[in-house]
Amino acid sequence: MNATQKLILGIESSCDETAAAVVADGERVLSSIVASQIEIHRKYGGVVPELASREHLRQIVPVVREAIDQAHITLHDLDAIAVTQGPGLVGALLVGLTYGKALALALGKPLLAVNHLAGHVHAVFLEACATGDRRPELPTICLIVSGGHTVIYEVQNKSTNGARQFSYTRIGGTRDDAAGEAYDKVARLLALGYPGGPVIDQLAAHGNPHAIRFAEPKIRDSHHDFSFSGIKTAVLYHIQKHPELQLEINARKEAIARGERGAEALRKLCTPATLDLIASFQRSVVTNLVSSTLAAAQEAGARSILVSGGVAANTELRATFEREAKKLNIETFFPSRALSTDNAAMIAAAGYSLFAAGHFQDATLDPVPNLPLV
Repeated sequence: MNATQKLILGIESSCDETAAAVVADGERVLSSIVASQIEIHRKYGGVVPELASREHLRQIVPVVREAIDQAHITLHDLDAIAVTQGPGLVGALLVGLTYGKALALALGKPLLAVNHLAGHVHAVFLEACATGDRRPELPTICLIVSGGHTVIYEVQNKSTNGARQFSYTRIGGTRDDAAGEAYDKVARLLALGYPGGPVIDQLAAHGNPHAIRFAEPKIRDSHHDFSFSGIKTAVLYHIQKHPELQLEINARKEAIARGERGAEALRKLCTPATLDLIASFQRSVVTNLVSSTLAAAQEAGARSILVSGGVAANTELRATFEREAKKLNIETFFPSRALSTDNAAMIAAAGYSLFAAGHFQDATLDPVPNLPLV
């Protein structure tokens, strides 16, 4: 181990992933462990907060232990503990934060409170460090898009001590459902299983995205805000107007009950009409996300765009961003798919910036479910 490097343990438990990671100097991932709860929440079609908290309690100790072991270090080698303070589910946050506080106190190490959304921004830079790619120019526009968040920030540089430190200005966000939430709700309507995003993304490639035109939401007082509740309702109305779709929906429900999940298995039970509906839904969501984010980037004079969060793994979203941003001479940066979804490496990377600035916390630190990003 390099004696001069600073090792940060990141702990993430804001929703339904129990994660721990060790990152050196805010740039080099030594380990990243994620325990998923998808199988637990699948039968409910979404995250059940109480079940998530219980599973975090069961997983937090072995997940942290595995992260330390894979990094080939001991707990005493750590320089600080970074925990997600918010935003997120309060019970889930409390598990990771309480464990992190106890660990920091027992080891006599600094405790760092990280905003989950800041972690998603740092994930993009962490990816650039890992791949050796050119890093985004600042200021930049960042779209964080996931099951719980859809928000645009302008990110400014305020680095000191050689560590990446950012300031954030909120440009716009969703007025109702997050984009990932809309994916899950539409997947539930069409009996495509949970989580809905990956399945819809794969099935959309087999449909005509121009077959059905969904009205673009018009928000009079902001052209950078989003609304996805309307398109979800439009899909519901479309299904109700075409009762013949119910037969295949029932068939897919029976297949999922038998354990036949995944895009390939479900595609065999989808008619062309359903595949067109899926493709048209995805095109509408992607178009809305891309157009609003590009408008924000042009307005701010940004030469780069960051896209992070679980929905950033969506194939069409990535391709559309890269194509449309290129026309405007704006470079788009994504984290890898592993760093797009909730993980603790991004929390450790964001924590390193706080460590370098000496922004330490004590045992009075509490979770903040609606923690703003500033």
